[in-house]
Amino acid sequence: MFYFAFQLLTSFIICSCFLAYPILAKYQKNDSVTLWVNKVGPYVNPQETYSYYSLPYCRPGDGYHKQGGLGEVLGGNALIDSRIDIKFKRDVEKRSICELKLDASKIARFKYAIDNSYWFEFFMDDLPIWGFVGEVHPRGVGDNKHVVYTHKMIQIQYNRDQIISVNLSQAIPKPLEEGRTLDMTYSLKWFPTNISYEQRFNVYLNNYFFENQIHWFSVINSIMMVVFLVGLVSMILMRTLRNDYAKYAREIDDMETLERDVIEESGWKLVHGDVFRPPQNLALLSAVVGTGAQLATLVLLVILSAYFGKMYMRRGAIITTFIVCYALTSFISGYVSGGLYSRNAGESWMKSMVLTASLFPFLCFGIGFIINTIAIYYGSIAAIPLGTIIVVFVIWAFISFPLSLLGTVAGRNWSGTPDNPCRVKNIPRPIPEKKWYLRPSVISLVGGLLPFASIFIEMYYIFASFWTYMVHYYVYGFLLLVFIVLIIVTVCVTIVGTYYLLNAENYHWQWTSFFSAASTALYVYLYAIYYYHAKTSMSGLLQTSFYFGYTLMFCLGVGILCGAVGYLGSNLFIRRIFGNIKCD
Repeated sequence: MFYFAFQLLTSFIICSCFLAYPILAKYQKNDSVTLWVNKVGPYVNPQETYSYYSLPYCRPGDGYHKQGGLGEVLGGNALIDSRIDIKFKRDVEKRSICELKLDASKIARFKYAIDNSYWFEFFMDDLPIWGFVGEVHPRGVGDNKHVVYTHKMIQIQYNRDQIISVNLSQAIPKPLEEGRTLDMTYSLKWFPTNISYEQRFNVYLNNYFFENQIHWFSVINSIMMVVFLVGLVSMILMRTLRNDYAKYAREIDDMETLERDVIEESGWKLVHGDVFRPPQNLALLSAVVGTGAQLATLVLLVILSAYFGKMYMRRGAIITTFIVCYALTSFISGYVSGGLYSRNAGESWMKSMVLTASLFPFLCFGIGFIINTIAIYYGSIAAIPLGTIIVVFVIWAFISFPLSLLGTVAGRNWSGTPDNPCRVKNIPRPIPEKKWYLRPSVISLVGGLLPFASIFIEMYYIFASFWTYMVHYYVYGFLLLVFIVLIIVTVCVTIVGTYYLLNAENYHWQWTSFFSAASTALYVYLYAIYYYHAKTSMSGLLQTSFYFGYTLMFCLGVGILCGAVGYLGSNLFIRRIFGNIKCD
């Protein structure tokens, strides 16, 4: 346990410090400031992005490609130096970038971009800048209704030697006419400000959207649900344990008392000889429970790191931190899986070990491979380069995989000794037929409703941030509360479901408790389908594959996480109630 705590603390320190704050850039007067061009794409399809120079803008011959970090590349960024001459605190009235001569091919590409509301993204000093390529001019006639903006006015605020904000506006729209030469120009204006460097990103945060009454009400509603469920579980525990402990504490002195106790014994007490029987597919159950324990720890670490580190201020910081923390917390998955597999007398522990280390990463890789293939076909910069794939694989192979193997060995040796309160009988007890609502499948489907209800409002904000432009998710305090609520609600609901399952004299609680909590992911995916059709205007194979592919990956993680939490909670509950009765 000491090593486990040390591993958790070390992971948190590394994750919270890793890329926590942006690199402070300071300038002297007349120092060069780089304007990086990044990507363009349809406004309604956030992940359908292409290189900025996929449109026929003037491209500098020696444009430098910025070497981004792991998370930046995975986030679909490809920054190129625009080579626009910008000096710190030096205004520019109007200066030419280049002259662009239009031909039929260039006009067709510009028109396609304008018809599909293409936007572009620049960066200056790690601050994002957005704008549209052009518009359909309302006064245009015929082919001249499409206009492209030829002048970019950049207004920059600075505080002493640091850039605080950058604002872009566009002017001088010109119609697209074959043979016409467009003079692409820009202007710069510098303004002093008293805003501190630490607060410069506040202008990009939508306080009205995130910190409204509905958001607060949803959190309060979730907390009230927790209070109700904790009270319900406490009532079940108090009622059952008080009555049953009193009965089993009596001395059985005569046959009359013994016969009465036999007659009164019913429900969950009858399965004490089978409740700790090893489940089917033990290696798979151990793998998903171990992976879920790791994911629960991982999510907590990332939320805390993002909350204290303000990682929304850096491109790709969340993704990089997620990958690094996943690798560092792999010991937890192996430890939990190895201990669970060994306590249930598993024999093929090598199979369990490899399955734990590779199940979730390979599922994500399979989904990502399909998405990446489609992105490569479309020529999108959202496609992950081969070099980045190799880097991720190396992190898994040389950090995550060995730590998982080490955790499995430690789990087998430190927590793998069987300690079941009741002895497992040689002959399995037959399970009687019960009403339809006490079947494991029904309990599993119903079990995910309340956990989903506790998070679905937050799901809206998360989806809106991830699948919408220019909305940065930053309310990690809300997310931390919702995550804690989800864990508590999941444990309580699963305990209640397990209690009713055992009362029905069904001792196959292991997979039922897992799926009862994991079904939360099913409702999240159904909500994602609703969100796609009702809240977005996404279209096309590329964007649709990104949306449903990454959502499937997210839901797999949610399902495994919740399933593991539900199983572990039910396991503690069962050990508690059966540990206080006299087993045969």
